[in-house]
Amino acid sequence: MKQILNYINGELILPVKRKLMDNENPATGEIYSVCPDSTEEDIQLAVDSAKDAFPKWSELSVESRTKYLWNIADSLEKQIHELAEAETRDTGKPINLSKTVDIPRAAANFRFFAGAALNFSSESHQTGKTIFNYTLRQPLGLVGCISPWNLPIYLFTWKIAPALAVGNCVIGKPSELTPMTAFLLSKICMESGLPAGVLNIVHGRGDKVGSALVNHSDVSAISFTGGTETGRSIAKSVAGKFKKVSLEMGGKNPAIVYPDCNYKKTLSSLLKSSFTNQGQICLCSSRLLIHKSIYDKFKSDFINKVKKLSVGDPLKIESNMGALISEDHLNKVLSYIESAKEDGGKILIGGNPLKLDGRCSNGWFISPTIIDGLKNDCRVNQEEIFGPVVTLIPFSSEEEAIGIANDSQYGLSATIWTQDIEKAHRAAERLDAGIIWINCWLVRDLRTPFGGTKSSGVGREGGSEALQFFTEPKNVCVKIN
Repeated sequence: MKQILNYINGELILPVKRKLMDNENPATGEIYSVCPDSTEEDIQLAVDSAKDAFPKWSELSVESRTKYLWNIADSLEKQIHELAEAETRDTGKPINLSKTVDIPRAAANFRFFAGAALNFSSESHQTGKTIFNYTLRQPLGLVGCISPWNLPIYLFTWKIAPALAVGNCVIGKPSELTPMTAFLLSKICMESGLPAGVLNIVHGRGDKVGSALVNHSDVSAISFTGGTETGRSIAKSVAGKFKKVSLEMGGKNPAIVYPDCNYKKTLSSLLKSSFTNQGQICLCSSRLLIHKSIYDKFKSDFINKVKKLSVGDPLKIESNMGALISEDHLNKVLSYIESAKEDGGKILIGGNPLKLDGRCSNGWFISPTIIDGLKNDCRVNQEEIFGPVVTLIPFSSEEEAIGIANDSQYGLSATIWTQDIEKAHRAAERLDAGIIWINCWLVRDLRTPFGGTKSSGVGREGGSEALQFFTEPKNVCVKIN
């Protein structure tokens, strides 16, 4: 039984109250580690540690800070196999996904923001001949970074790296469902010589440590990725405290498929955008809007592609899909499938839990599911399911497609599939979403702003947006006598 510890003031320690909670392997249903069930006392220790570390860390040159980030990135890359296996055991995702996406991206986050901080420039403005203004961008102080369970180390480092690069000290709270790679990151930080207190990682439940972190008076900003309801609660908590807040939340992402698309490429890409990580990515396509002229053909061909997906032991390289994160989440996804049936939807393929043989016989697996015959205003098309479930919706015109796509409380991402570039740009401008992909999906340039509109979020991450969020601008006006 592995024991996960909090990382506070450069040391790995048990929670103050010595309470632990079980951590389960989604693919087997077995408890394989124990994790701190921390409380506000542990957050206070982390805050005290960060406060002590902040003066020296913020006064370091940016070149000195970025060296630590590069060392962490080096260690992540050297330990890719150990980290990928830990990520797969914690999340149930296929090992190939952990090795090729999650761990490499975590290392890339540290490298990118180290470089971005070195090139983070300030502005100056000349006002007449004797007056000029320049803007300082200074670290906020102590910031809280709260990350989700679907891409644990990928999204944890996406927040931590820019915050550290510009001179903040961080109190991080990983999801209690997937704490292992954050724990391994703690060890890497120690091995890399990161000064004590600069990064603190406190494990525990959202209603205890998450709430304590959000509400602590010494924490100047909160960066959160997770469910919309939790994000709404955080927004209410910080509103009266005037803290900076960045919220990256849910999505109900449409894919608009026109008859002039590159058909073969579109089919293959939508297979990935629908079912990668068991559909447990906020950017996954969940509503596939197909032009009526190709609807029947697309439906048949897409079903045949889905039939070839292998749902299996995530530690096997041939598995395309692994397990859902928990039994509760499996039941939630199944409840949406039942709701679809009640609303007259037809299950074209899947829709049932899977029982595997061998070590995964008690895991939380489900077959990839395609549904048609549903109106866009039903629950399944309006609420985020966060699982391998997609709906097919026919449309006749560009106007109709845009209307259906925008008929959602969410506005995170959308994809457009057409060879008509003028039509693609026109649709991209009209779609209510923060991220639009044309003839591709999940192609990321870390310099670009990332985030959504409406209930999908507040603020943007990535590139200069993240560096600006984690700093406070100060204008200095100088008059030359």
